[in-house]
Amino acid sequence: MNVRTTEPEPTHRIRARHTDTTVTVYQAYRPEIGAPAARTGRFPAAWKRDRMTWIKPSFLWMMYRCGWGAKEGQETVLAVEITREGFEWALRNACLSHYVRGVHDDMASWKRELRRAPTRVQWDPERDLHLAALPHRSLQLGLAGEAAARYADEWIVGIEDVTPLAANIHAAVRTGDLDRASALLPEERPYPIAEATLAHLRA
Repeated sequence: MNVRTTEPEPTHRIRARHTDTTVTVYQAYRPEIGAPAARTGRFPAAWKRDRMTWIKPSFLWMMYRCGWGAKEGQETVLAVEITREGFEWALRNACLSHYVRGVHDDMASWKRELRRAPTRVQWDPERDLHLAALPHRSLQLGLAGEAAARYADEWIVGIEDVTPLAANIHAAVRTGDLDRASALLPEERPYPIAEATLAHLRA
């Protein structure tokens, strides 16, 4: 059951399904990539490790991005369980995907940091069951180069095809059964992380 509190959410906070050692992130791919990845627990050769890949701890943000698995090329929704060690390495080595006055010294220093960083962060509006924007933000983490290789080869603990879960939740939303839809959502709790790890990523 997904836990949703009535207390106001901080604008920038990581919420995720996690254990003491792992954190779950979501991606969506065409079946030719998603199906073998879920079957073997590793991305197939067709997965392009030389391209930036975006991982999302928010299930509902993933549903917004892939249209509940209906968008072309995003028909297979994957829950990818990765090590917390890898996830936090990615955060420590990340740069915001856009310039923010007060976070970066100036535009030039941000551009240098962006070129150097193997990971980048975006904070996009979190979504409700109707996929409408909420006031607080959801983390997206882009992995390139060394980070993408570490993700594919070292961090992955397991991969699950959650396309049927997405379809079941969507069906409940369409019939107006929001209680059932909410009960089916993966549990996403605030992710415990040192403030210093995120200080350079506050948008």
